Amino acid sequence: MNKPPRAERPPGKRRPGSRPRRLTARMRLTFSYTLFAVTAGTLSLAVVYVGMRYVPNYPLTSSNPRYRSDAPSRQEILHSLLTASGYALALLTAVGLAGGWLIAGRVLRPLQDITRAAHTAASGALEHRIALTGPRDEFTDLSDAFDEMLERLQRSFEAQQRFAANASHELRTPLAITRTMLQVAAADPAGQDWGKLVTRLQDTNQRGIEISEALLQLADLGHAPPDLAPADLAAATGEALAAVRDEAEALGITLTADLRPAPTTGNPVLLRQAAVNLLHNALRHNLASGGRVTVATGADPQRPGRVRLTVANTGPQLTAQAVATFTEPFLRGRGRTAETDPARRGHGLGLAIVAAVTEAHHGQLHLAPDPAGGLRVTLDLPGSPEG
Repeated sequence: MNKPPRAERPPGKRRPGSRPRRLTARMRLTFSYTLFAVTAGTLSLAVVYVGMRYVPNYPLTSSNPRYRSDAPSRQEILHSLLTASGYALALLTAVGLAGGWLIAGRVLRPLQDITRAAHTAASGALEHRIALTGPRDEFTDLSDAFDEMLERLQRSFEAQQRFAANASHELRTPLAITRTMLQVAAADPAGQDWGKLVTRLQDTNQRGIEISEALLQLADLGHAPPDLAPADLAAATGEALAAVRDEAEALGITLTADLRPAPTTGNPVLLRQAAVNLLHNALRHNLASGGRVTVATGADPQRPGRVRLTVANTGPQLTAQAVATFTEPFLRGRGRTAETDPARRGHGLGLAIVAAVTEAHHGQLHLAPDPAGGLRVTLDLPGSPEG
């Protein structure tokens, strides 16, 4: 059996654990401290020694010729100085090694905590935090940055798990419905309304296709940056309004638009898709009758140099906590339960795609509940320099 070819490692990239074993950082710091202390001591003693060599070598005699002087000569003093210096340097080396080892261990202790946290995170435990205490320095800054990275990774990982579970559920639902209808038809072929069955199968199949296409669109936005060019958010919104006007009439919802020029730099196709998704969301999560949707584009009066698209609709009263979750994939106005009315049913990815399009265009998406009921969505983008 042929084995698949082994993937080649890029040049210069080492395999984990293959680095050559060298002195630890603590030992290198210890030797550095010791070398500095011994060098400083040696220089100090050298200065004293050189100074002593230039002391005049006057003979020392007693004023009383009967007494013999025992004062040492300069040569004897220099010899004694060298002997004492050798012992002092040996003691300084021992003290430097011991003190340097303790000081280096104390200084590097936060780094050891960060290393242990990194190994813990590498094993999959992203909930661990370093929470390094003490005054702000390079180690606390590194610790805070590492904790922030772990928190973002944990949120991303949990969101990915929820997305995978929800996507599996959403894709399985139309397949399960199709299987049930086919099993019922196979059990009683004569008692089936084949025209109605084919229509239901087509609707269910179309729903699965829409979910798959939306998932692919989300994946594309997350991996490849879109091609950006001068665009007008008002023109993209006008095309989106034309695409949903028939649906609005069928649902009995009044559309009101105030489209003022909103030049920006973006992808016209994605901007149109974002506007379509916002309008679909506003139409399908509206009042049962007498609903309204208001659309407006133009320059942002509160933020010069930026443009915005605002879509507001009537509807049930919403809480700020519920609105904060609407950009999560597969969340609908009724939570994760799909609407029973096919005309108002969505796949729960519309606002998630809008959020991804907004992020790809370096914009901001704001969702706020209306106290009277309904939702107000503002898509804010950087304005075009030419505008």
